[in-house]
Amino acid sequence: MSPQYLSPGVYVEEVERGAKPIEGVGTAVAAFVGFAERGPTQTPTLVTNWSQFVNTFGGFLPGFYLAHAVYGYFQNGGGSCYIVRLPTPEGAEKMAPAAEVALPSRAAAALPTLRITAKEEGKAGEAITAEVAPPGAGAPEDQFTLIVRRGATQEVFENLTIGKAKGARNVAEVVTKESKLVRIEVLEAPGSQAERAPAPGTYSLTMPETKALAVKELQPLVFVGEAAARSGVGGLEAVDEVTMLCAPDLMAGYKAGFLSKDTVKAVQLAMLAHCETMKDRFAILNCPPGLSPQEVKEWRVNEAGYDSKYGALYYPWIQVANPLGNGAGILVPPSGHIAGIYARSDRERGVHKAPANEVVRGALSLETQITKGEQDILNPLGINCIRAFPGRGIRIWGARTLSSDAAWRYINVRRLFNFVEESIEQGTQWVVFEPNDVDLWERVKRDVSAFLTRIWRDGALFGRTPEEAFYVKCDEELNPVEVRDAGQLIIEIGLAPVKPAEFVIFRISQWAGGAAVTE
Repeated sequence: MSPQYLSPGVYVEEVERGAKPIEGVGTAVAAFVGFAERGPTQTPTLVTNWSQFVNTFGGFLPGFYLAHAVYGYFQNGGGSCYIVRLPTPEGAEKMAPAAEVALPSRAAAALPTLRITAKEEGKAGEAITAEVAPPGAGAPEDQFTLIVRRGATQEVFENLTIGKAKGARNVAEVVTKESKLVRIEVLEAPGSQAERAPAPGTYSLTMPETKALAVKELQPLVFVGEAAARSGVGGLEAVDEVTMLCAPDLMAGYKAGFLSKDTVKAVQLAMLAHCETMKDRFAILNCPPGLSPQEVKEWRVNEAGYDSKYGALYYPWIQVANPLGNGAGILVPPSGHIAGIYARSDRERGVHKAPANEVVRGALSLETQITKGEQDILNPLGINCIRAFPGRGIRIWGARTLSSDAAWRYINVRRLFNFVEESIEQGTQWVVFEPNDVDLWERVKRDVSAFLTRIWRDGALFGRTPEEAFYVKCDEELNPVEVRDAGQLIIEIGLAPVKPAEFVIFRISQWAGGAAVTE
């Protein structure tokens, strides 16, 4: 409606003629669900750096992986993230058992003198044996030799003693410091040092008996949560900024024996369903630990059976420095490190670049070394492998979603569409309640086309020209009278996303010379 002019004079009017720019939304804000030492529970809490996480939620918690995941996220280039701390389950200290054995003394078999504990948590320590050999000829009576073995690895510690006299090789100090497999504690026992020395023999480490604590607290609903209660994964519905979802401590409960594979599947299905419902985020899933390539194939195909374009699966676990140990590494699920790589790739190259062939910072080694032949089997199944390459470090060597639909095979394609869809949704809110006429149609096409042209120039869309890369349609064919009468405005957009060069093939042959082939 034109303004009314009632008296003579010069009037200046501001008229909006230009396009309303559509700004790209953020693509790399992770959300982590797990257990922490302290801090607010069941409340998505923003954290922007590692120091802030430590100040709010505490440090590394034995047996849990949330802190490791967040640390790996920031280490690999992650920025802001949200933390959903779950209520710490009763008996949390039992979540991190390690195999152990008590050695009897020479004086009395009923009186243990040493406790040997595996440095690595979980059942992997049950492969360790400890052999006590008596002192050699001429050696003091209170000395002994300890031989620690696991598979082909053998550690020999000679001239050990229970005592702490100057110059003595105290068994607890020497072995705990030098061994990569075990730590030792000297127990209180009566008698002289010679009598308290461990009895000769070979001893196997076993998992300690644990009460079935925390079973009730670690049912799937604890992780899944509810949107109304702002708890678990469901509570993240209220946080629009989140684009990636990780639940590293799901594997903590499984590794400790408090969660079954069915429970793991239930929670991961809920994570995928959450991302599919929100349509603006992507789930990064971990495989269970300790699986061989054949076993992870069996789990993926016949047990899990996921089929979703909103998630990806990574294998195997990675070994990182253990901040709670004496230099020994610890195996952790890779999802936090992977989320950081997503963020780093988005920042350096753009969301259209597949987050693969990227170095995993902080990874010392892998739980399983995967061969090319093994990956030939796993890759088509949507299992993204992490591999070690001589001279090139440990890298992500896969970029596939869990979808059986070839159109949504690649992670970067799904995440690009997430980015485009949410950016357009937020950038066109001004259209609501505008007169639904031809003028509005042209303005919407102009704004969306300008945004997609920028995306094309960034290299995210395939085509020599914008016309080859995308189209935007908004006309009377899409919006006839009955559609307009229903209060609807329909805009159709088509994109040609860039796909990753997953298989690079050079065709090489002998050439007799002559004119060069240019095409």
